[in-house]
Amino acid sequence: MAASGKLASFRLPPLPTVGELIKLYNLRAEKQLSQNFLLDLRLTDKIVRQAGSLRDAHVCEVGPGPGGLTRSILNAGAADVLVVEKDTRFIPGLKLLSEAAPGRMRIVHGDILTYRMDRGFPVNISKPWEEGPPNLHVIGNLPFNVSTPLIIKWLENMANKTGPFAYGRTQLTLTFQKEVAERLTASTGSKQRSRLSVMAQYLCTVRNCFTIPGRAFVPKPEVDVGVVNFTPLVQPQIQQPFKLVEKVVRNIFQFRRKHCHKGVEKLFPEACRIELTQEMMQKADVDPILRPTELTIPHIRALADAYAHLCTNEPSLLSYEFREELRLKHLTGQKHIPIDTFIATPTGMPPSPEQPC
Repeated sequence: MAASGKLASFRLPPLPTVGELIKLYNLRAEKQLSQNFLLDLRLTDKIVRQAGSLRDAHVCEVGPGPGGLTRSILNAGAADVLVVEKDTRFIPGLKLLSEAAPGRMRIVHGDILTYRMDRGFPVNISKPWEEGPPNLHVIGNLPFNVSTPLIIKWLENMANKTGPFAYGRTQLTLTFQKEVAERLTASTGSKQRSRLSVMAQYLCTVRNCFTIPGRAFVPKPEVDVGVVNFTPLVQPQIQQPFKLVEKVVRNIFQFRRKHCHKGVEKLFPEACRIELTQEMMQKADVDPILRPTELTIPHIRALADAYAHLCTNEPSLLSYEFREELRLKHLTGQKHIPIDTFIATPTGMPPSPEQPC
């Protein structure tokens, strides 16, 4: 009975409902910002439960909007809730919620894509990477237009142990369009297997928690929504820099219906494409006629390691982008362009004598 009384102390005092706040402040979801409100507190409570226990936790909520999910986070017992909201219209309603939970909620009026989360919480909550996750959670009902660039940014932060991961293996619980959620968690051989699948799964354990029907949101989106939980791995499954892995994976999956060697080819300038592709595939010991969706994480690891080896021998390969070669060909009408034309060099410096071919 004492425990239940303690839990009851977490509950917020009586407040206007989220729907009433929307009417009070004349809030409308902006279509160009991909805003959709989730008003059902049973569903927001269910999202919060996927993060695990929030008792006395630190939480960063992304894009709280009218504050429905925020209420569930506070009611779950979070001691410190930092909300980052870009839209000025929602600030008055969030301030009302903050006043109802004195000392437990902070409001940042800003853009989560540029906000320095590594400065948002006390350093003493940090835990060594090799230990369990810190008592810090990132939770958010993400606007569709920001969800993919944001998770890519956080995956890079994860690889570099920066941003929210400066505190340790911080867990994320986020919403995505159902199709994106399925891509993030798709297994090898699945039709949904994609660049996102590999980039997320080589760095963390990804769990597709449950699906929320579109009709639960206001206004109703054309798609359903998936809730996904991310827990960083102690050791990434690929031990190469994030940018290098992302480049290899991006090139491979741009031709997802073709054999994987077609994408690998585009890592190299046309003048030496065939030779270096063969060398990379042989060094990685990966069957060149596998489809991108059939590649396992160990396959991708072998390919990334082989590419890194080639780049060690020819550093200018890292700067090569085949689309830039195509663009210059189109502009000049030339069939063959000197390599140093499209290999990036520092401003004011002559082209490097090192050539990848």
